[in-house]
Amino acid sequence: MGIQLTSLVEGSEITLEDLFGKKIAIDSFNWLYQFLSIIRQADGAPLMDSRGRTTSHLSGLYYRTIKLLEAGVYPVYVFDGEPPEFKKKTTEQRRNVRAEAMKEWTKALERKDYVSAKKYAQRAVTLTGEMIEQSKELLEALGVPALQAPGEGEAMCSTMAKQGDVYAVATQDYDSLLFGAPYLVRNLSITGRKKRGSEYVIVKPEMLVLNDILEKLGINRNQLIIIGMLIGTDYNPGGVAGFGPKRALEIVKEKQSLREVLKEVSWESEVPAEDIYNFFRTPQEAGYNIKFGEIDEEKIKKIMCDEHDFSEERVMSGLKKLIEAKSKDQKSLSKWF
Repeated sequence: MGIQLTSLVEGSEITLEDLFGKKIAIDSFNWLYQFLSIIRQADGAPLMDSRGRTTSHLSGLYYRTIKLLEAGVYPVYVFDGEPPEFKKKTTEQRRNVRAEAMKEWTKALERKDYVSAKKYAQRAVTLTGEMIEQSKELLEALGVPALQAPGEGEAMCSTMAKQGDVYAVATQDYDSLLFGAPYLVRNLSITGRKKRGSEYVIVKPEMLVLNDILEKLGINRNQLIIIGMLIGTDYNPGGVAGFGPKRALEIVKEKQSLREVLKEVSWESEVPAEDIYNFFRTPQEAGYNIKFGEIDEEKIKKIMCDEHDFSEERVMSGLKKLIEAKSKDQKSLSKWF
């Protein structure tokens, strides 16, 4: 879900070439949910192997990772750990939404309304522990880092970016800006034509620069965090009644500090405002080691083709492109190994 800052922040369109030679921390759960939602059949069913196991996440992860590596972009995937205790309400709400969507999906299939079926199926997406482990195993075979965060993956991605260990954070959510990521890249997981409502639009990667955003809005990062809290975060869904982005911006410019803002608003969340504020300001620290390894062709073939029935011809074709790209520019691409 993330924080709804669209009307306040603006990114600039970029290409993969703009990220050449850079390490990008990827919010893995965010991407996997996108793959599971988008890579579906006409009736909403996900891609599945002969044993009925979902494989949409593997398809998206495999081909997108190859696309990035081909372009000389070094993805560093970060997986969520335990969420903070005060995220329970959001987690429960999402679980209920998925359960209701699953019911509507079944009803739509029964009446052969496949347009509605696909819409509800996309809302019913569930990321299981098995899918997470499969994703990590595939990334290991590709020689790509799959790091485990102690808590929120996006928080760890942002910390890595702040420390200069990666260039930017790739996610659809704006939360990483509140966590202090200097650069946020959106639309890096899925590009091309995407259906919005009844129309198709062209989706291209965009870059958001934290310092530019703060300068344009005339605020600091602490005030941006307060704006997010007023609008609503994953830790206080719905935010404060009566506050949208513009009104939130007005009050933080007038009152500036969290203490002064709280004197003027009715904070009704069960979670203390200070807890959420401090969580964004100083996210949980974690040790990590960013290391790229060798490509294991046999393991990739085993995972994708032998275990999950992907076309060997297509899988190996994608891998061949990656190996050829490495051969053409050994100097820069050798960093993987």
